[in-house]
Amino acid sequence: MAEKKTTTKKTAVKPAKTVQTVDELKASLDTKQQDLLQARRGLAAGELANPRVITTTKKEIARLHTAIRASELSAAKETK
Repeated sequence: MAEKKTTTKKTAVKPAKTVQTVDELKASLDTKQQDLLQARRGLAAGELANPRVITTTKKEIARLHTAIRASELSAAKETK
């Protein structure tokens, strides 16, 4: 019998998350929202080469909203 070749799934190593303040997260959120606006304008004008940029940016915005909310909740718990 021939042996089956097995391949292992390579997982990407995610960089360690750095702790950011709420102000830094909000600044990053503003930047991503501006990027999304520009990408939508580029899509409407037919200049956008990769429309997946819009989906990726929307997901990054949602992650930033989640991180901001989590840090606000943890700060509220600490003050109690």
